[in-house]
Amino acid sequence: MPESAKPLRIVLASAAQRDIREALIWSQERFGELAAVRYRDLIKQALRDIAADPERPGSEVRRDLARDLRTYHLFFSRGRAKGDLGIVREPRHFLIYRRRGETTIDVIRVLHDARDLERHLPEDLSPESGHSDLDDH
Repeated sequence: MPESAKPLRIVLASAAQRDIREALIWSQERFGELAAVRYRDLIKQALRDIAADPERPGSEVRRDLARDLRTYHLFFSRGRAKGDLGIVREPRHFLIYRRRGETTIDVIRVLHDARDLERHLPEDLSPESGHSDLDDH
């Protein structure tokens, strides 16, 4: 989908919402309030980016994890998230998502890139499954 088309609706699963909260709390505790605000802005930009084009450069099909699943590393949105507070130099999270129909993207998790992604996905999400039972459907 070209970026000029209407953005898709983003639906965050409960686990993804929790992941974001935890990442921002950790960022604030380790690096301070301004760093947490920068990271929040980066996450928001990455979500806008995949809403504009879910297959954008930097996104990867992850059939090894589940059918129709994609990952997108926050690193690829850094330049567009740069603001008055600066830039996140080394973002460390993936958005894990899939498209649902013509209008929606389900973000399943937002996981640190050092984690074993497969281990942290919902159990009903497997390479054979065609859908997931997300809390926000």
